Parts: sequence; C-alpha cells; structure tokens
Amino acid sequence: MRVLIADDNPVSRRLLVSSLEKWGFDPVPANDGREAWGILEGEDPPRMVILDWMMPEIEGPEVVRRLRRREEGNEPGKTSYVILLTSKETADDIVEGFSAGSDDYVTKPFNREELKVRVFVGARMLDLRRRLADRVRELEIALERVETLQGLLPICSYCKKIREDRGYWTDVESYFERYSAAEFSHGVCPDCYETHLRPGLEEMRNPGKAPEITERSEIVRRRDPDGDDSDSAILRAVRPGGDPPSPSS
Repeated sequence: MRVLIADDNPVSRRLLVSSLEKWGFDPVPANDGREAWGILEGEDPPRMVILDWMMPEIEGPEVVRRLRRREEGNEPGKTSYVILLTSKETADDIVEGFSAGSDDYVTKPFNREELKVRVFVGARMLDLRRRLADRVRELEIALERVETLQGLLPICSYCKKIREDRGYWTDVESYFERYSAAEFSHGVCPDCYETHLRPGLEEMRNPGKAPEITERSEIVRRRDPDGDDSDSAILRAVRPGGDPPSPSS
C-alpha cells in the first residue's frame, strides 16, 4: 500500500520513510503541503496520508480540508485515511485537527511503535471501506436484476388475471408493471395472427367473400329448412372473443 508522507523536516521525513518501508508499505514523500496537495490532486493518489501539521505553503489541516472537499460524494472505498503529526497537544488543537477531517492524530516526537499501530489500523480501515464499497456495489447490481415477484401467484385459469394480496384481480401486464421492473411491448405471435388478424384482413380486402378456411374455421351441420331429414353442411368462421355467427336459413 502506498502512503503519502508530507513533512518539511528532512530528518523526520527520512525517519518516516524508513519506518514505513520496514513495515511493508510504499512511502511517497513530499517536502511540504503544496507538494502533498499536488500529489493528492493527481490520478490514483495514495489512500493513506501522513501529514505534518506545521508546514510552509499549506499546513496539514488545510490539506485535509481540501482533500475532504475533493472526496465529497466518493464511495467509501475511494476516500483517504489521514493521520496528522504535530507537537500541538491541547484539546483545542486536537479538536481542530479532527474537525478538519483527519482520521487520527499523533503527537511529535512520535513513538515508532505507536505510529506503527496507528498506521496498521488505518490500513485495516481502508481495506474494510474497500470491501464495504465492493459489497454495496454488488448489492446494487443484484437489486437492479432481482425480480420483486416471489412465492405463489393465484392466477385465473380462464382470463389469466392475477389476484393481489388485497384480494383484487388485475391483468397480468398491470401486475408485472406494478411489482417488477419489467416493461411490456406488444406484438402478435404467428398463431394469433392466423387466428385473429388474418380473417379480418381478408374480409377487409375481399368484402362479401366467405372467409378462408383456417384452423379456427369449422364445418357444422343443421337440419335442412325445407323439412328434409338429411343434414346439409355449411361453413362458418369462429370469430375471436365471441360465439360463431348463426348460419342463415
């Protein structure tokens, strides 16, 4: 993990660099606050930041304030962990440091073991934030894909309406639009085209012509109106949504 170190004192800066290298980190040194801010403004800056409070150009708390403004709206996994180093020890100074947006506070001259523990705590926090952000992202993706419909759906065997929890019956399209992210587009399948649309189109093109025999046409028989006991066959077309027309006498 890369760690930005900003300290205008070269001795303190070298001590921090050597310590972090021994602890398995990759230090990125900066000579003052302005140089540190330039690094943080760049692409893919270090997520762990150790800042001296008193520095020329830009002091540590001001760097932190700028950093927090820049990170506003970022996911938890894309925010920095900041440790302030300072010889200031009063309660007001500590409050000011945390109010600026720092995550931790270490007094100078620092104890190396104490700083080591605090740096590793920061590393764990960053790892937790990253994993939390990944998990939230996975859940958001899952929520986009999940269907809210679950369990048994009572559906009418005839009209195919669905019964809601409140006991009302509603058509399938309305139910799915209300309880899922699905949207419907309408078309006509080949079977319904032959059954419902084609006879009507043929009748419009050729008015008065007997409908073409299709799957839905039927041959029916009736007794001859003249009283003859023999049956005569006639053709009738079954119309969608209603009973077949009665044959004329």
